[in-house]
Order: sequence, then C-alpha cells, then structure tokens
Amino acid sequence: MAGKRAYIGTMTRYAAYTLALTLAISPVVAAENDDLREGMDLLSEGTRLLLRGLLGDIEPALRELEGALREMHAYHPPEILPNGDIIIRRKLPMKVTPPEEEGGETDL
Repeated sequence: MAGKRAYIGTMTRYAAYTLALTLAISPVVAAENDDLREGMDLLSEGTRLLLRGLLGDIEPALRELEGALREMHAYHPPEILPNGDIIIRRKLPMKVTPPEEEGGETDL
C-alpha cells in the first residue's frame, strides 16, 4: 500500500509540474502561432502575386497558342510520302488571286 501512495504522490507531482509548464509555455506558443500565421499569410500573398505576374507575362503566348489550335481544324492530318516529305493539306483550298496585269507596280 505504501508503494501505491508513493506512486500516486509522484504522479501527482508530475501532473502539477506538467500543468505549470503548460501554463507557462502557452503564451509563448500562442505568440509563435501568431507569427506562424502571419508568415503563412505573407507567403500566400507572395505566391498569389508571383502567379499573377507569371500569368500576365505568358498571356500573349497563350492567346497565340489558342489561335494556332483554332487554325489546326482547317487542315487535314499530315501525310508522310515514301521519300520522307511531309504534306499538310488544307481542308478548303486557299483562294487564288489572279496575277497583276503587266505594267503595274509590284511591291517587293
């Protein structure tokens, strides 16, 4: 029985020490959590600004790519000839403009 009382007394002291340590440390942990939260907010804002800047820089290239993809529908799939040449035919042939009459000016 005496062993049990000593054990309970020791555990009670450990519990009291743990409670005291927790109460003493909790303001420090709360302050660190505020600093951590503030740091995460700053990091999030910085990432958001970086991505906005990158998207602004690549937007013209994305628009060109979109236009090229739209133009792809105007062509048949590529054909590879036996000699290795690759031909890409239009689905609708281009309108041929008649050559200029002789004697007219030609811009070079």
